[in-house]
Amino acid sequence: MDRTVKIQITGKVQGVWFRASAKDEALLIGLKGKIWNNPDGSVGAIVQGDMDNINLFIEWCWKGPGLAKVENVLEDRY
Repeated sequence: MDRTVKIQITGKVQGVWFRASAKDEALLIGLKGKIWNNPDGSVGAIVQGDMDNINLFIEWCWKGPGLAKVENVLEDRY
């Protein structure tokens, strides 16, 4: 059963290819959704898919691409 999770990633996540890398990662593991930059410097995402794959994506969000410095990943599960 597909689930939907809204995510906010904080830290140094803009200007380091986080959004583009997150999109690639989500597509690679079979998720659908949207990823965007927020005015406060965080990155937001809404992802839909299998909960196991969403959990894999959230784990990836804690690392991000090489230049990112992730401070927190907040989840709102629907």
